[in-house]
Amino acid sequence: MMNLNKEKNYITPIGFQKLKDELNQLLKVERPEITKTIAWAASNGDRSENADYIYGKKRLREIDRRIRFLTLRIELAVVIDPLSIKASSVQFGASVVISNDEGGHRQIAIVGVDEINTERGRLSWRSPIGSSLIGKEVGDTIEVRTPKGNDNYEIIEITYKEIS
Repeated sequence: MMNLNKEKNYITPIGFQKLKDELNQLLKVERPEITKTIAWAASNGDRSENADYIYGKKRLREIDRRIRFLTLRIELAVVIDPLSIKASSVQFGASVVISNDEGGHRQIAIVGVDEINTERGRLSWRSPIGSSLIGKEVGDTIEVRTPKGNDNYEIIEITYKEIS
């Protein structure tokens, strides 16, 4: 497991806002609601067989764990706006079009670990493809080791735009 205490959390502005929104939702909506449910359930007497109380306490622990995690990720955040980057090589926040050996094209965006969504082409800068692309330019070829063998990709286009 990575050491969350020291590692910078590179993230786009939209990803950072999503973390803050989730934290706010947990602190201002979900935690107060579950706390009320626990208080109500506790007032009903025997807690050992009270499902509302038992579930509520379990859910409260899950919420508190997530709050601690999000708070740490936000504290370690280094927000990088792709729109502010003026580079010809692939950097964090780049949107990159790559082609494979068969000529198939794929667009990916290099994002932070908290923003990964492989179905939407959002890959972490620490992933095998993401880390292989960093520093490369249009026309460069990368080789990525996969469970099926090595895949080769050529960089077709690099842009810096808002990643949603």
